[in-house]
Amino acid sequence: MAKEKKLFAEYNNLYKDIGKDELEACMNFAEEYKTFLDISKTEREFVKNAIEAAEDIGFKDISKKKSLKAGDKVYQSIKDKGLVLAVVGKRPLTDGFNILGAHVDSPRLDLKPNPIYEDTEAVYFKTHYYGGIKKYQWTTIPLAIHGVIYTTDGVKHEITVGEKEDDPIFYITDLLPHLGNEQMKKTANEFIPGEDLNVVIGGMPLKAKGKENEKEPYKAFILKYLNDNYGICEKDFVTGELEIVPAAKARDVGFDRAFIAGYGHDDRVCAYPALMATFAQEKPNKTCICMLTDKEEIGSYANSGAQSVLYENFLMEILAKTGDGSVDILKFRKVIAASKMLSTDVSNAYDPKYSSVSDPKNSAYMSHGLKLEKYVGARGKSGTNEATGDFVAEITGIFEKNSIPWQTGELGKVDAGGGGTISAYMAKFGMSVIDAGVPVWSMHAPYEMISKIDLYYTYLAYKAFIENI
Repeated sequence: MAKEKKLFAEYNNLYKDIGKDELEACMNFAEEYKTFLDISKTEREFVKNAIEAAEDIGFKDISKKKSLKAGDKVYQSIKDKGLVLAVVGKRPLTDGFNILGAHVDSPRLDLKPNPIYEDTEAVYFKTHYYGGIKKYQWTTIPLAIHGVIYTTDGVKHEITVGEKEDDPIFYITDLLPHLGNEQMKKTANEFIPGEDLNVVIGGMPLKAKGKENEKEPYKAFILKYLNDNYGICEKDFVTGELEIVPAAKARDVGFDRAFIAGYGHDDRVCAYPALMATFAQEKPNKTCICMLTDKEEIGSYANSGAQSVLYENFLMEILAKTGDGSVDILKFRKVIAASKMLSTDVSNAYDPKYSSVSDPKNSAYMSHGLKLEKYVGARGKSGTNEATGDFVAEITGIFEKNSIPWQTGELGKVDAGGGGTISAYMAKFGMSVIDAGVPVWSMHAPYEMISKIDLYYTYLAYKAFIENI
């Protein structure tokens, strides 16, 4: 007798039925992820650390390979802020690529081109926020500085301050409640103006001989410190890519350690399992691609964002080097159109504290597994890719066959807001794309929250996709 098909959709909490061995694997994967997250707080750091890990298991820079065959592992850095990796498969490329695409940038504060100023015997960095943030969340928390800056002689200086136990941190002040009557009358969006997100970086005057009458002695002290320690001058800041990020490390949440709070879950909680799923491949049937992009939080622009042709060029180079070295553009376009992709980006998880903005029947829930979103966008599906029904059936069929739990839903109520991913930019090539990622609480906050079991099963889902589709 054929197995009776379930009539009702069930998306259960995965902690209820998980076995001891699988729970241990889940917890171990979470520890590895937390370690990687703590050392990868910027897109540059994620790319650098990913390349080091890839090279350790045999990946080579594609520019150093004259030809490619099944089992070859190659990568290309995209301006040091994006990354593409591939494991060449046994099937012809005319069958298309299997692609896992994530982004590795996160909301943060960037320094302005002329950031340093002195005011009332203190020194500050002026910032420009990057991506969608609630500005008031960035005040009165420990902050760190990560990034690079170039001097006029072409030397790149890497700077990370605020992460070690004996490092200083940085700080944005807020008004004490005793004097905050007028401030409290403002809307949340006006509460802390963007121009007030200025970071305290010092408070001592320069006392060097002959400098007692320095016009800005407190700023002079900081400039001298930066020059002594990094060889940089004030004009060099225009070259800088310096990011202000939370100084806190990723930590377990709850007595049972079911969750992880950390900076940058969006979207490194998807980028990391996508990377690990790619690392697990040796000689797959179809060529698998892991595409880690920059600039998603501001529209995927620039030469490192998902809209850059540099990602396309990498795929074209694979086609050339698995053949005679040349590329037929029409053939390449057909290869791309035959490709299939999971846009591996996070989505919101249902939060009972803020239930008014969600449709509970069409929301993802923490610890219920990876969330498939047939479409994203905002109000009337604006700005979205929408996966076709047959592709959704193909993906869910693979998950069911491989015992991969999944759930589905939307990004809140229809008129509550919305958002986008890189899926629309990939779908324009004709490939089949669907958004599939980890549900998150407090998305875009300095400290976001995810479930360990969602992370683990997302890794298994990504692995099942590139191995079976």
